Amino acid sequence: MSAYVLGFHGIDRTQLALVGGKGANLGELSRVDGVRVPDGFCVTTEAYRAVVERAPTIGPLIDGLSGLRADDRAEIADACARLRAAIESLPVPDEIEQDIVRHLAKLGGDDVACAVRSSATAEDLPSSSFAGQQDTYLNVRGPASVVDGVRRCWASLFTDRAVAYRIRSGFDHRAVRVSVVVQRMVFPEAAGIMFTADPVTSNRKVVSIDAGFGLGEALVSGLVNADTYRVRAGHIVERKVSTQTQELRASPGGGTEERAVEPARQNAQTLSDEQILQLESLGRRIEAHFGSPQDIEWGLYDGVFHVLQSRPITTLYPVPAAHDGRNHVYMSYGHRQMMTDAFAPLGLSFFLLLDEWLGRPAMSVAGGRFYKDMSHELASPWARAVTLKSLNQVDVLMANALRTAVSRKEFVRSLARGKTSVMNFGKGGPLPMVRQYLKLSREDDPRVVPELIAQNERSVERLRRDIAGKSGDELFGFIIEDHRELTDIMFEPRSVASAFLGIQSANWVNKHVEAWLGEKNAADTVAQSADHNVVAAMGLDLLDVADVVRRYPAVIEYLARAERDTFFAGFAGLDGGDVVRHAVEEYLHRYGMHCSGDIDISRTRWSEDPTLLVPLILGNIKNFPPGASKVKLERGRAEAERTMKDLESRLRKLPGGARKARKAARTMSLLRHFIGYREYSKHACLQRYGLYKQALREEARKLVGRGVFKSPEDMYFLSLEEFREVVNTGRLDHTVISERRDAFEEYQKLTPPRVMTSEGEVISGEYDTGTLPEGALAGVAVSSGVVEGRARIVLNMEDADVEEGDILVTVFTDPSWSVLFVSVKGVVMEVGGVMTHGAVIAREYGLPAVVGAEGATKRIRDGQLIRVNGSEGYVEVLPEP
Repeated sequence: MSAYVLGFHGIDRTQLALVGGKGANLGELSRVDGVRVPDGFCVTTEAYRAVVERAPTIGPLIDGLSGLRADDRAEIADACARLRAAIESLPVPDEIEQDIVRHLAKLGGDDVACAVRSSATAEDLPSSSFAGQQDTYLNVRGPASVVDGVRRCWASLFTDRAVAYRIRSGFDHRAVRVSVVVQRMVFPEAAGIMFTADPVTSNRKVVSIDAGFGLGEALVSGLVNADTYRVRAGHIVERKVSTQTQELRASPGGGTEERAVEPARQNAQTLSDEQILQLESLGRRIEAHFGSPQDIEWGLYDGVFHVLQSRPITTLYPVPAAHDGRNHVYMSYGHRQMMTDAFAPLGLSFFLLLDEWLGRPAMSVAGGRFYKDMSHELASPWARAVTLKSLNQVDVLMANALRTAVSRKEFVRSLARGKTSVMNFGKGGPLPMVRQYLKLSREDDPRVVPELIAQNERSVERLRRDIAGKSGDELFGFIIEDHRELTDIMFEPRSVASAFLGIQSANWVNKHVEAWLGEKNAADTVAQSADHNVVAAMGLDLLDVADVVRRYPAVIEYLARAERDTFFAGFAGLDGGDVVRHAVEEYLHRYGMHCSGDIDISRTRWSEDPTLLVPLILGNIKNFPPGASKVKLERGRAEAERTMKDLESRLRKLPGGARKARKAARTMSLLRHFIGYREYSKHACLQRYGLYKQALREEARKLVGRGVFKSPEDMYFLSLEEFREVVNTGRLDHTVISERRDAFEEYQKLTPPRVMTSEGEVISGEYDTGTLPEGALAGVAVSSGVVEGRARIVLNMEDADVEEGDILVTVFTDPSWSVLFVSVKGVVMEVGGVMTHGAVIAREYGLPAVVGAEGATKRIRDGQLIRVNGSEGYVEVLPEP
C-alpha cells in the first residue's frame, strides 16, 4: 500500500495525522451502514511532506510567518501570496502522480468528475473545526487537472484566512499539514447542511437542516437563501421556505456556473416532508456513530441522500449528564461566584468537598465549570418563587432565563422532582440560623462580627501550626478532615445570620427609603466605609504599601524589573529594601491567599507570585498622593453619616415620621455593623486554601524530584484523591495529565451559558430596554451615581493598566479585584448582581457601577469615552470629542 494515496475504505478516524480531519471522517462514514458516501481517496500528508516540506525554498517562507499578529493583514497577505506561488510551482514526483492516476481510474477513468478538497490535520476536530480555511475545487476533470488541484490545495494551507485563524488559535504553522481528498462528484438536485443539534439554541434534540437547489457550495458562499427546517423526534417543528432565484451547477467543461432557477421552482420547498424526515434519521445515525453532534454536508442525487462530509460541532457547550429520562435545568454556579473561567481538576475536587461535607447533592461539572441542577426548585411553586427572588440580586439575566424555562408548561410538567435546596443552611437546617438572625437583629451588637472574625483567625492559626511538618498520606487525610472545620465555620448559624442580616438590611433600606422618599439605592451610600469589610480593606491596605514604597526611588526602579523567583532577594542592599520587604510580606500574610479566580485552588496566589501586585503598587504611586487610603476611608464614613442624618431628618417630616425614622435608623445601624461581613466567608475559605496549597506544592516538588511529576503544576490535573494515590504509589500515567491539560485549555475557550437544559438548549435572559436611551447597553444598577470617563477593557487583572479617572470594563470580578477598584471611578461588568462581590465593593468605595451588561467587553472599545449610570442601570458610549 502506498504511503502517498489511500482509498476511503482503507481509512478510519485513527489516521488523522495521515489524512487530516476531513479525510478521516470520510473514511469513517464510508463504513457506516445506510450511509452513502461518494467513493474517493486521500493524497496523504506524506505526499505533502515529500513535496512541500522537503522543498528548500518553502521552509524559510513558512518561518517568515512567525511573529505576525492576526491583525497584521497586509503583512499576512504579502507573505501568504509568496508562499502559495512557491508551492503551486513545485513539481509533483512521478511516483505520487502515478499513484493519483491509478486511484482516479478506480473512480471511473481519466474523465471522471471529481471534487478536490483540502483536509488539514487541524481541521474538523472535536475542539476546532477550521471550517472553510482551505480551498475546494469542484467538477475537476482529467489527471493533470486533479494533480494541479492537489497542489493548489497544498498551497491553500497558507491562505490569508487560514494563517490568521491559526495565529488566533495558537497553532504552529509547521505543526499543521494538509492531505487532499479527491472524491467522485455527484451532481445533486438539492444539497445543504444538517446540524444534529440546533446551532442557534444548542438543543441536542432538534435537527436543523438548510437546503437549496443545486450544489451545496451555493449555500456556503451565500449565493442563495436556503430553506430551513427544524425537526424533533420525527416531527417537523419549524420550516422556512425561501425564494431561490439562483443555483450552482456543474459546467460541461469543468468547474461550476451559476444558473437561474426557473420561476416554477423559485418558491417551492426544496425537500419534501418525507425527505426531511429521512435526512433527520440519517443525521441521527451518523451522530450515533461518531458519538457527538455533527455538522453534515449532504447532496440529494437521483432520490438518494449522499453524505459529503461530517464534522463535530465545536461550538456547543457540554451538557451535564442526566440519566432519569426527565427534564433538567442547569444554572451556572460560576456566574453566582463571579468566576466563569474553567477550573482545573484539582480545583474542581476541592470545591466538591464542600458539598460532600454539607451532605448536599454534588453539583454537576460541564466544560470544567460547576452547574447546579435547579429542576427541583423550579418544579416546586414555593421554592421557585424564593429562588427567582433571591437570584434577582445575584444575576438578573440568570433569573430571567429561569423564568423563560418555567413559562414552558409542557417542559415544566416533565421536570425532575425531588427535595429542594432552598432551605439548606448546613447540617443543622434553617432553624438555628433563623434564631440567630432574630437575635442579632434585635440586639444590634457591634461586637458580633469582630468576634466571628477573631474566631476564624484563631482557627487559621491552629491550622497553620498543625499542618506544618505533615506530609504524604497523613497530609491528605488532614486536609480532607480540616474541610469539616472549614464548612463548620462557613455555615455556623451565627455567621450565616450575620451575613444575611447585612444583606437584608440593605434591601430594607433601599425598598423603604424609595417608597417613603422616592430616593433609589440609598443603601449604597449608607454602606460606604462600613466596618469589617476585608475585601475593601485589601484595596486600601495596598495603598498603604504604595506609601511605603514611594519613599524609596531605588525600590521603585527595582520593582519595575522584579521577577517572580527572585522577588524578595532583590530587595537586599537597596535603600529602603528591608522596610518595603517587610511591608509587602505583611500584606501577603493578610491577603496573599487571594488572586484572580481564587476559588480554583490551582490559580496562582499573590503569595506565590508577588509580581502580580507590582503594577497595582506602581499604579497607586502614580495615581494617588500619600495617605490616600485614610482619606478614602474617612470620606466614605463622613458621606455615610451625612446621608443617614439627612434621611432621618427627612423621614421625621412625613406622616408617622417618628416611627419611620426610628426604624430606618435602626436598620441603617444594622447595615453598617453587618454588611461588611458579607465578604468574609470566602476570605476564610481562601485562608485555608492558601495553607493547603503550600503543603500540596511541597508534595508535588518531591514527586518532581522522584521523577514522577514533570513539573509541580502536574498536580493541578489530578483530583485530590488521585494526587493522594500518586503520592502513595509513586506511579502516574502521564497521558492522563496531557489529556486533561489539553481539555482544560479547550474548556477555557468556551463561553459558559448562564442557564441550559438537559437537552443542551441555552436559555438567555433579557432586560426590559424600553425606557433606556437609544443605543444604551442595558444592565443592572448596583451602585448609585453617574460618571463619565475613559473605558479600560480589562480581561485579566495582571494585564490591567488603569489610571485614576478610568472606568473599569470587564467580564467579572472577584474579591482580588478590589485592589484595582481604588484606581477607577466607575465599574461595568458583564456578570453579576446587586449582592455579588464587585457590586458590594463598588458601593463600599462609592463607585457608580452597572453589572450584567452582556457583551460589554466586546461592544465597548478600549479607550472610548463612556457614561455609566449606576442609578438606572445602563452604559452609553459617548461621541468622540
